[in-house]
Amino acid sequence: MRRGLLSDYFVGVGAKRLAAVDADASSSNQHEVTGSKPLLRILGDRDRKQPRGGEDTRFFATYIWLGAEQEALTEEARLSWYDSRRNDATRSPEWRLYYQTNAVTEMMRPGDTLFVARTPQDHLFFIVVPDGSTMQNQLIWLFGLAEQPGLVFEPREIGTDTDAELDFVARYILDELGIEPEEPEAHRLDSIIERFGLEFPKTRVFSQLARSSMPEISAADDPDLALVAWMDREEQLFRRLERRIVAARIGDGFRGSGGADVDGFLSFSLSVQNRRKARAGQALENHLEAVFEAQRIRYVRGAETENRNRPDFLFPGQPQYRDPLFPEARLTMLGAKSTLKDRWRQVLSEATRISEKHLLTLEPAISENQTDEMQAKKLQLVLPRRLHNTYRLTQQAWLMDVAGFIAVVRSRQDP
Repeated sequence: MRRGLLSDYFVGVGAKRLAAVDADASSSNQHEVTGSKPLLRILGDRDRKQPRGGEDTRFFATYIWLGAEQEALTEEARLSWYDSRRNDATRSPEWRLYYQTNAVTEMMRPGDTLFVARTPQDHLFFIVVPDGSTMQNQLIWLFGLAEQPGLVFEPREIGTDTDAELDFVARYILDELGIEPEEPEAHRLDSIIERFGLEFPKTRVFSQLARSSMPEISAADDPDLALVAWMDREEQLFRRLERRIVAARIGDGFRGSGGADVDGFLSFSLSVQNRRKARAGQALENHLEAVFEAQRIRYVRGAETENRNRPDFLFPGQPQYRDPLFPEARLTMLGAKSTLKDRWRQVLSEATRISEKHLLTLEPAISENQTDEMQAKKLQLVLPRRLHNTYRLTQQAWLMDVAGFIAVVRSRQDP
């Protein structure tokens, strides 16, 4: 099934590390980010040179702050691109971005990374992330930029030669920006979900449906490929059905006795977001179960250990874990989280008999600070092989893929 392209959403992007004069109100009261001539390829007129003394180029912009631990902040405001020396023909141009003060710009600090991305509709995304953060790594990977942005904008035009298909990983990152990619051929899934009408089935049912719709995928042959393909298909099916259900609910209107039911609308919107997060985690565990079954690995899902903790997967099982005579070296535990944020530390207290733990995630490009801390705490990160190239080369040698994890478990079960 044909997927969307990055160029459907962006025509170009520039990234730079913010200097004090760009972000610190005590250093500059101009609310400006110093631009660069190369950024003209993204923000300037592509068909002709901008005349000296001309008008500012004004954009509607979405300002986004994506911190390491906080929820995203988003503001809608104006953004201007102009030559600060346009009235002085004797001096070379000096390009600047003038931004309006808002909750996002108040959060940014010198050293943060700024991404300015332009859409085909000439809307701008003004995205600020902390230096060295996971979101910085993810955006650098998505846009194909240098690993360490400098103090001068690095531009990249997105077109025929530099386009990328929006696979599972790319769509995950766009979701973080509040962009929901549309599948060009999503209608081909309608016959699969028709049976559900306007009701969500149980997650296990949906997961089974996703797997059965891809009979060519074999977890026995390639567990890494299978896990990503199944998760990707379930996400496609879920979003397609969700779109139908949400459209029907909006069509019914949000009306109360006193007029518009604002609380009802907000509650419905929150329930949509919560359902997405909850189902993603459950789907991952469902598909991992199918992988372990196909690989004939002994396991138990959600077994209780100490202090009523319940690791997602315990190998080979709960009786062996509770048996003090069973060798600890033959026990394995696996946490499974579709996304991590800072929640990965939760698994450290699960299954205390097992000193070296494993954690599987689908989150791309996690920061080196976090993976270094994982190594220090004897937590091995497991990712489908497809996601390894989103990480830096210094991290990739340490990462484990699904097939590698299964090999470890099998060696412990069949010594």
